[in-house]
Amino acid sequence: QVQPVESGGGLVQAGGSLRLSCAGSGNLNIVYGMGWYRQPPGGQRNFVAAVTSGGVTNHADSVKGRFTISRDNANNIGYLQMNNLQPEDTAVYYCYIKRIRLGRPATDVWGQGTQVTVSS
Repeated sequence: QVQPVESGGGLVQAGGSLRLSCAGSGNLNIVYGMGWYRQPPGGQRNFVAAVTSGGVTNHADSVKGRFTISRDNANNIGYLQMNNLQPEDTAVYYCYIKRIRLGRPATDVWGQGTQVTVSS
């Protein structure tokens, strides 16, 4: 099955920035909606940000003002710009893309995740 491909994770010092990418392919098209979740070490996967098919964005309170979700429809790539990163942002970041199939409910297709580590 085709999956989104995340990239852009890495190690950064507190206060630094990273930009994550989520590339769709095949019948996975970000125009139908996509988003990001994160899972810290030993923790649960939590919502970070999402953008709907209509372009409406939503961000978790914990990242508002620091993270921004965006997308490049022409190239079928979504982004998560992360500024002023803090150690508590350390997690594996997962993107999902909504897959639309005629006559079937929409489903979220997840990527493999990318590690973000923020040192203090």
